Amino acid sequence: MEGGLKFDRWGYQVKTISDSCISAINSYYQQVLSYGRERRVILEAPLHDQDCALANVLAAHFLCSSDSSKASLHIQAAKSRLEQATSYEKAVFDAIMSLISENRDDDFALERHAKLLNEYPKDLVSLKRAQVLCFYMGRPDLSLGLVQQVLPKNEQEEYIYGMLAFSLLETGQMADAERAARKGYEINKLDYWAQHALCHVLQYKCHLKEAVEFMEECSSSWSPCSSFMVTHNWWHVALCYLEGHSSMQKVLGIYDHHIWKELERDDATSAEVYLNALGLLLRVYVRDELDAFEDRLKVLAERVKDEANWYLEWNLDVLILWALAKTSELSKAEDLLKGLKSRISKMNKKKQEIMQRGILLAEALYEYGRGNDKEALEVLGPDFDAYNCKMIGASDEQLEVFNEVWYNMLLNTGQAPKAIEVIEKQIKKRGGAPFMWRLLEKGYAMTGRQEAQVARKKAEALESAYFT
Repeated sequence: MEGGLKFDRWGYQVKTISDSCISAINSYYQQVLSYGRERRVILEAPLHDQDCALANVLAAHFLCSSDSSKASLHIQAAKSRLEQATSYEKAVFDAIMSLISENRDDDFALERHAKLLNEYPKDLVSLKRAQVLCFYMGRPDLSLGLVQQVLPKNEQEEYIYGMLAFSLLETGQMADAERAARKGYEINKLDYWAQHALCHVLQYKCHLKEAVEFMEECSSSWSPCSSFMVTHNWWHVALCYLEGHSSMQKVLGIYDHHIWKELERDDATSAEVYLNALGLLLRVYVRDELDAFEDRLKVLAERVKDEANWYLEWNLDVLILWALAKTSELSKAEDLLKGLKSRISKMNKKKQEIMQRGILLAEALYEYGRGNDKEALEVLGPDFDAYNCKMIGASDEQLEVFNEVWYNMLLNTGQAPKAIEVIEKQIKKRGGAPFMWRLLEKGYAMTGRQEAQVARKKAEALESAYFT
């Protein structure tokens, strides 16, 4: 175009003379939306046009968590060309800078992204960035608001419905989430986030066999996915088998061949694999099935002793604390816990208040790993609900294991009446999970209630229903 302007994927103007620069930017967009392994392609864009502000600020965002010095160089390059940049590029620059600033204010960053999306609603990568921010703020309601804001301009676009579905399911709107996920999958069978969201919904509804069949059918398409997406999707499959009382060998096979095996890839992101591996092993442990996994937890704990895997995600840190404590790596666990408390002390007052539940959960999982159920319960308090801990950066499905830990601790410390109360409440919401009926059976038996037999029969019926 005249004046060195070109259009990106969304149809927005970018100041560049290079077709190759725009091509690299568009390839990056595709990698972000498809959870691809090749997001590094954005680093090619400034090589084709070092004066392109958009290319440089997107490269800076990609590098900010792995190479801050190179990220700074790209920020300076973007700043130096900002006067000549288009209004769209300036809006993206402002939004990204609000995210990667040293003293980030989450509310301000979200405000910047909302403003950008109001003016440029077809920019689905900026929507994805904003939704990720909402996820780590523990605010799926705000995430839903953003996608609803831009949906009228993107009604037939691929990837938008996967983002809509996840926000809906995280706000408890399962029927609408299922419709959105199915629409996203209909538009693009390779929308992995839509696949994931549909599995989420089916799993929540205890349609476990359907969820497994759907995901295993999709699994042949997952090889281009990032370490997180491929192992997370298999984590969901493993949880469906686990919840459906399938053979433990099925769960073990997924761990070995689809989660742990990911580490053999040269382009694997280890921490993303560890997150899903630990999340699965904690579920297995809560169900008293860890013996089937032999020394795998010790092998995993040996890996996550490496401090390079710490402080990347709160959810991962909480799981690491449990694994280190459980495998008697107490010195390392204490170092991690001290580090988390130190990081909270440096946050502003508002953020400290928000993260208080997160640090209490971390302390409790450390005590739980050591076998100190009573101490862990005292930390969590009598009104604990893991769904209130979204600020650690976890979905409801990822958080549910911490509720299961709490139920077990209540039973193990003789607090059966309280355990019965909270388990019955959970079963009213999701009554097709046999493990919950087994816990209820245990609680009833501890208090001498005849309903224990009813709970046992219900558990047995469900255990034989899914994967016989």
